[in-house]
Parts: sequence; structure tokens; C-alpha cells
Amino acid sequence: MTQRHAPHFPIDTYKLANGLTVVLSEDHDAPIVATNLWYHVGAKDEEPGRTGFAHLFEHMLFEGSAHVGDKAYISAIQRLGGDVNGSTGPDTTNYSETVPSEYLPLALWLESDRMGWLLPAMTQEKLDNQRSVVKNERSWRYDNQPYGLWLESFLELSYPEGFPYRHSVIGSMEHLDRASLDDIERFFKTYYTPRNAVLSVVGDFEPDEAKRWIEAYFGEIPGGPPTPRVQARFSGQAGEKRREFHDPVQAARVLLGYHVPAIGDPEHYAASVLTDVLAAGRSSRLYMEMVYRRQIAQQASSFVYPMELTSALFLDGMAKPEGGHEEIEAALLVEVEKLQQEAPSDREMDRIRNQIASHQYHSLQTVNGRADSLSEAVTHFGDPSRAFSEVDRYIAVTGSDVQQAAQKFLKADNRTVITYIPSGKEA
Repeated sequence: MTQRHAPHFPIDTYKLANGLTVVLSEDHDAPIVATNLWYHVGAKDEEPGRTGFAHLFEHMLFEGSAHVGDKAYISAIQRLGGDVNGSTGPDTTNYSETVPSEYLPLALWLESDRMGWLLPAMTQEKLDNQRSVVKNERSWRYDNQPYGLWLESFLELSYPEGFPYRHSVIGSMEHLDRASLDDIERFFKTYYTPRNAVLSVVGDFEPDEAKRWIEAYFGEIPGGPPTPRVQARFSGQAGEKRREFHDPVQAARVLLGYHVPAIGDPEHYAASVLTDVLAAGRSSRLYMEMVYRRQIAQQASSFVYPMELTSALFLDGMAKPEGGHEEIEAALLVEVEKLQQEAPSDREMDRIRNQIASHQYHSLQTVNGRADSLSEAVTHFGDPSRAFSEVDRYIAVTGSDVQQAAQKFLKADNRTVITYIPSGKEA
């Protein structure tokens, strides 16, 4: 096996008195700097009957705060030529900015203002407006999107009632309709606090200056109460689950979902590499067999949906317009069986390791990618250096590890099948 070593960059990690974790990483190759703020809150932290709050806040934090005008946050960054983004997942919510170096103080101040002074600017009108935005997003990305309900269906079918991952990130529109300003304020005060956040700054800056700005802008924000942590154990799926959709789609599609270990578990890395063996690139097994040789699919993929309590692994095949779903499902299961019966060859594993290393190293070369990886590493593992060493854990996976993961996790009683059948075709 070829030895590979992830690139390392300077890291300075410390905490403010209010509990905010700060990670600084200098890089003077280009006159840009990225800020990345992760809050350790996602869909799993929402109370029953109050789903969708974390995603709603992703929108609300762009609506302006006590010292930033309504909807002025994005324009303040973009008019400098910078990039700004935000996202919500099952476990975390993050916000990022990439700006020319001289505007780092502005990026930090904007981020601090919505952490410390969002609630004074919160109004019923803003809440109502963002509820409407989320409803439109729900309609566009889920209800009226071809194949849009597959993940939500998997979560609902495969997790038991009350389990934190049973609902989607976007949540229930009925729950959001019932949400009051008091509900929103309570959720914000619980989770959007310095002690529940990680701020990473990567790029062209002077550390002493950056520390002064961070202390000046974030230091006076109260740390907040101890953050509650969801503790739940997934005991496994009891038998195969299935759901069919007869929708006006152009082609049949089959998704096979399996439960696999959570982020950080040694077997999580084997499960992730397993998906690369199946579907990373045009020389992968699913592509070569289903798309190239047999020509029964127009696309085929496999991936892991990483989560903190338990993760999920998916195989996805879309038939050609004239094809059927039965053939796609059978072909996916054949590839699963092959992997269970025989480990990938050394040559195949070397190809996968090269692809993993290339992807990981490329991500770390960008200031925004590195800032995101640093915040993620601290949030999940409490250790920023994991941003650079995680790739070694994937590369260390052997063909035997992949085969064992396929045997252990890709079993019928751990499987959920979501099938899309074009309207008018027999099931």
C-alpha cells in the first residue's frame, strides 16, 4: 500500500471566556480569508411537535440583527466580491464567508452581531416571511421535485417513532405554522450561543489582529446555558421496509437504504469506502455494470449520509425511460452480493484510495474548505487536527474491511427500498 500523508497547516486553537471555540489557520498564498461558524444544532435537536426550527433559523439569521439592516447581511458581503453561504443538517448548522483579507473585521462583526443581537430585531413579520420562504422551498425541493420525497420517506420508514432522525431537516410545515415568537426565542437562546459554536478563520490574516477583533466582537456575548445533547441509541431495523411512488416521472428509480455506524466509528469509514468501490467514477462497479455494459441505467450512485447517532448508506439506480424498476433493483442487489462474496482487489482499492486522497487534499487547499473542515472536526471530535488526519482513516480501510462491512450492514432486514414508478406503468 502506498503511504500518503495529508497536508498540514498551522493551527491555533483557543477559547474565549464565554465558551466560544476559535480555530485560526494562517495561509498567505492569496489575499483572501474565510470565516466559518458552526453551531452544534440540527434537526435531531428539535422537540416533538416543533420540527423544522433549525432550518428555519438558517433563514432567520440572514434577516438582519440589531445593527444590521433587514436582508442586508448577504449584500454586505457580496458587494465586496465575497461569498456567503449557510446550511443545516441533522446535527449541525453552519455559516461561511470568504472575503478579501482587508474585510475580515467586517465578516467577523457581521457574524457576531447575529449571534449576540438577533433577537432584538426579531419580529412577527420576519417570522411570517421566512415561514413562507421555507414553505416555498418545501414545495420546490420536496413535494414538487421529481423523486423529491425519497430521503424523507427513508427516515420515516426506517427509524422508530420518536427517534431524533425520523423527520427531515426541513421539518413539518404544520409545526412551523404553530411556532410563536416565544418558541423561536427559546430555541435560539438554547442553541445559538458561544459555548455551542466553533469559529474557524483561515487565510491571509495576522493572528494577533484577528484575536483582538474576535475578542472585541464576540467576547461580550453571554456564553448561554449548558447546551442539551440528544442521547439516543438506535437498536436496528426490524425487517425490510418498502414504499412505492407512482409519480409523473420520466424514468423508474430505486433507492436502497441501509443503516451503518455513526460518524467517527471505525466501521463508518469502511462503509464510506464501500460506496466508493461501488460508485466512485466511471470505472466503478455500478457504472460499469449497469450503465456501460448492460445499459439498463442512465445513472447509478452510492453514498453515505453521515450523522452523529447513526448513519445511512444508499444505493441509487435510475432506469432508462423504457426500463423497469425490477431490473434496477435486481442489478443493485447483484452488486451487493458480489461485494459480500469477494473483497475488492488490491488494484481496485488503490484506485479508490487515490480518489479519496485527491478529493480530500483538494478540499483542504481552499481556505473555505479548510475552515469548514476545521469547524467540523472540532464540532464532532473536539480536535481540529482531525481535519487533516481523517483522510488517513479512509485510506487505511482494506478490501477485507469493505467486504466485512457489506456482509454486516447490507442485509435484507436492514434494508429500506424506495421505488419510483412512472405513472401509468404497472407496479
